[in-house]
Parts: sequence; C-alpha cells; structure tokens
Amino acid sequence: MKTLWWQTVGTGNCHLVLLHGWGLNAEVWRCVSEELASQFTLHLVDLPGYGRSHGFGAMTLDAMAKQVLDAAPQKAIWLGWSLGGLVASQIALSHPERVQALVTVASSPCFSAREAWPGIKPEVLTGFQQQLSEDFQRTVERFLALQTMGTETARQDARLLKQTVLSLPMPDVKVLNGGLDILKMVDLREPLASLTMPHLRIYGYLDGLVPRKVVPLLDTLWPESESRVIAKAAHAPFISHPAEFCAALVAISQRVN
Repeated sequence: MKTLWWQTVGTGNCHLVLLHGWGLNAEVWRCVSEELASQFTLHLVDLPGYGRSHGFGAMTLDAMAKQVLDAAPQKAIWLGWSLGGLVASQIALSHPERVQALVTVASSPCFSAREAWPGIKPEVLTGFQQQLSEDFQRTVERFLALQTMGTETARQDARLLKQTVLSLPMPDVKVLNGGLDILKMVDLREPLASLTMPHLRIYGYLDGLVPRKVVPLLDTLWPESESRVIAKAAHAPFISHPAEFCAALVAISQRVN
C-alpha cells in the first residue's frame, strides 16, 4: 500500500511545506523546524519512496509532484531543497494557485551540465547510478559528503546528514535511481521564467553540486525572482547557517501575508 508520510507542526498563519533532497527524508529539517514552527504551520514530508513514505517505486517528477500536492494544504509557501526544489518548482508550474511563494534551496532548474550551463556532469550522475547497484550505502554516503564539503562545519554537518539517512529505512535502489534520472534529465529553466508568485532562490557559495555560476544566469533569465547566496555555506545552508536561513523565510512570508 502506498503511504505518504506527512507531519504538521506549529501554529503560524502561514503554511510552509518543506521538501527534502535526494536520498534523505524530512528528519533533515529538525535543525530548523523548532524555530520555523514558532512562525509557520509547518508541513514535513518524506517524498514518495523516501524515509517513511512506503510503497512507491521510481517516479517521474510530475508523478512525485502530484502525489505530494494531493496531501498538501490549499495554499502554502513551498520550499524545496536540491531535488525537492524541482518538485516544488513543478507544483508551482502546474498549480500556481496553490503556491503563495516558491523557495528553492541549493537547487537548480537544470542540475545537469549543458552547453553554456554549469552543473553536474551527466557522466557523474550515471556513475552514481552504476555504483548504487554495487555498493548502495557507500554511494549514498559519498553523495552526502559532497554536500558539506568546504564548510567550516563540514565534518559535523556530514555526520548530521548521515544520521538523518540511517535513522530511517534506506530508500529502494529503484527510487534512488529514479531520483538521479530526474536530476539528469529535467530542465525547467524556460518554464519557470513564467512564474508570477514571489520566488526566492537560496544558494551556498561553496556548493559543489549547484555551482554559484548559475546564480547570475538565473538572475537574468528570471528577473522577477530574488537570489541570496550564503557566503560560507555549501549544499546544505539550513544546517550550516540556520539563523540566516530562517530569517530569509520569515522575510518572504511577510510578503505573502
């Protein structure tokens, strides 16, 4: 049976849905959830096939977005980190009336490097897919280590991410491969130019997965959106810089209330 895990905490007037990244689960938000729950009604979700959301196989971005949206409040700020940023973006495109504001964190509309577009080399993502079938846990751990590399708190941040993964059942290899397929294939650069709701993009200056070179390119492509680069953060700015991260969310909520 398909079960989507969803938890609601907090009593704020503004609903905020938090979508995690590849390989992880909603426990990754615990470092900021207490702070945010004092300001928002917070919705913590395990994406289909991840953490406590059982019974799902590999999914397209569209199918994943639909599954999450079906359980969501009628109107909310949608925040997605990394792969979750693509899911939140897809929801903003397909159901803009349900999205008060879109916030993407260390995310790219096109994760894969293309001509004149910085990103992850497709062969790196293909390599991860091959390694998953050979040494599942080590591959996930390598990916987590990449996310914190270069920060002052890299070791402790990587440990926190690893604990988050290991605290719950590991996703099925098919689910993880499906997520890597989304990261490899999806390109939402042009569609997202049409968004009219407030759109905040948060980046880590030291991010090795979403290079900071994408920031000025998207500033030009999406002039109505707002970008914020956290100087000493990598791919998980909410873990390394929680106060700055929470302040940015409170600021955008004041624009939609």
